[in-house]
Amino acid sequence: MLEIQVAAWGDGEDAAKRRQLEPSLTGNVQQIEGFHSEVLGNSRNVVVYLPPMYDREPDRRFPVLYMQDGQNLFDRATSAFGVEWEADETAERLIRSGAIEPLIIVGIYTDAHRMDELSDTYSEKFGGGGKAALYGRFLVEELKPMIDKTFRTKPDRADSGVGGSSLGGYVSLYLFEQYPEVFSRVAAVSPALLWNDGALTRRLAERAGALPLKRTRFWVDVGSEERVGNASANAYQDAVRDLAAVLKTAGLKEGSDYRFVVAPGADHNESAWRDRFPAILKFLYPAIRHE
Repeated sequence: MLEIQVAAWGDGEDAAKRRQLEPSLTGNVQQIEGFHSEVLGNSRNVVVYLPPMYDREPDRRFPVLYMQDGQNLFDRATSAFGVEWEADETAERLIRSGAIEPLIIVGIYTDAHRMDELSDTYSEKFGGGGKAALYGRFLVEELKPMIDKTFRTKPDRADSGVGGSSLGGYVSLYLFEQYPEVFSRVAAVSPALLWNDGALTRRLAERAGALPLKRTRFWVDVGSEERVGNASANAYQDAVRDLAAVLKTAGLKEGSDYRFVVAPGADHNESAWRDRFPAILKFLYPAIRHE
């Protein structure tokens, strides 16, 4: 069983307590320890959830969802504050019931370099950021080829998705912007769109005609109680509403091309994202594909 040595938001007493928790993995979950990136010059753990029919249907291939902050997805023993998304339990249940298309979920661990890697510009306010271009190269040029070689994936654009929460949601949108030929499904969960005063949203609006927005499915959400730093709940929500407005203005149909959700009473935390994850999977990977 993987023992993560570096917590996503620092180490110390909280991290030590998390490591004392019993692992809570469900189903076929593979651990890849210390995957090295030449582009980023560092190594990280990667966790891969495989659908229940993976072993018994050896000729079958599966779509892949690449998720940021992989340490928080499957196992309370590695997750921030001991709260996981229960992504493995959710995927198992929805796949077995026929509610979603069977898929592979790749969880990409983050560590103390999280803010730098998941943002595309440097922030004077936060004293970091700006390495998302390198992170994108790591994912597309190094990690994805390894996953496609190691597991029975459907590697094409139509079957490749990317997602995450907060800065993980932000960088997922950035990855779509930079690699529209690679990803066709995006989960922007509570995306941190106030980063750099909303520049990413403005770029998406300006480039709407050049990007394959209408050939991409977007999940976009925010909690009604979210506030990060000095930003008010209204400011955080408004930034996400601006993104939904960009998609609508580009001609996408809400409910089929994109889904925008304001979760009542939800704050900016793992438990809120866990609660929304079933709906996210149902929209991005429906049992009957919406082309």
